[in-house]
Amino acid sequence: MRYVLNRLIFFVVSVWAAVTINFILPRMMPGDPAQAMFAKFSNNLTPQAMHALELQFGFSNQPLIVQYFTYLKGLVTGNWGLSFTYYPTPTTTVIGQSLPWTLGLVGITTLISVFAGTGLGILIAWRRGKALDTTLPIASLFVQAAPYMWTGLILLYVFGFKFGWFPIAHGYADDTPPSFTLAFFLSALKHGILPAITIFLGSFSGWLIGMRNNMILTLGEDYVVFAEAKGVKPMRLVMMYAARNAILPQITSFAIAIGNVVSGSILTEVVYSYPGIGAQLNAAVLQQDYPLIQGAFLVIALAVLLANLIVDLLYSRLDPRVRTGGAAV
Repeated sequence: MRYVLNRLIFFVVSVWAAVTINFILPRMMPGDPAQAMFAKFSNNLTPQAMHALELQFGFSNQPLIVQYFTYLKGLVTGNWGLSFTYYPTPTTTVIGQSLPWTLGLVGITTLISVFAGTGLGILIAWRRGKALDTTLPIASLFVQAAPYMWTGLILLYVFGFKFGWFPIAHGYADDTPPSFTLAFFLSALKHGILPAITIFLGSFSGWLIGMRNNMILTLGEDYVVFAEAKGVKPMRLVMMYAARNAILPQITSFAIAIGNVVSGSILTEVVYSYPGIGAQLNAAVLQQDYPLIQGAFLVIALAVLLANLIVDLLYSRLDPRVRTGGAAV
């Protein structure tokens, strides 16, 4: 119970720190975001109209502490400001429309990559030295070494442009508007195959090699050797004795991966013009859309912190030594 309470307190403090940093950083940047936004209108707007727009977008000359509490109130009430790029659409609406695309694409692909890499890592570690063990890690590592953007462009050119098997841009066909229909689902699925393959190829090797190395170390532990000498069945030995302990470091990595799902694979989404939050964040930076940048970074930070909290609690259940500070149980 004490461990859980400590993790919850740490989570709350981390959320407060992330929110505060998200408030401070844009205000430390050189220049005035209001002027950057309205510079192109400066010759056509009166000072009164400029001031009215600044108020609408939330720019204020009040003391910093007053702005901070106004910012906190806006976060709680869902008033995250208006997007410059999609004015007058609220930032929360833009994020809400983009987030499901990233969760669907990156989330599902990450889960597939984790389970496939971890499962194959267990297999090749148990059968180490065989053909699969000597070829698969090297091949997957070679593919992962290629930058996301390069892999995406190659797949896009070969399978999208050259052969025409898959769409080359967007998340769904123009003639199939978003709806809960089979036609839209199939269109979104077809548009997501190439981006999903790109993300899978870029992350699979890490899970495969990480689990393989953990398994090899665990298989050499005394308790595993003793269990094997006692005649424990191979499948039980691998899954219940070795894999159960070797998978613990993978869970920590999984927390980071799940947190990064929200940020999306920015380069992949940009290459495929996929309507996820990663592409929106890239566009917001290019357009100097400060409210959207703040909102996207806040969602990403909260997702990472929440994922780490869940995994910390799960880790304490899988390994009781965590709750006891490393003491034997």
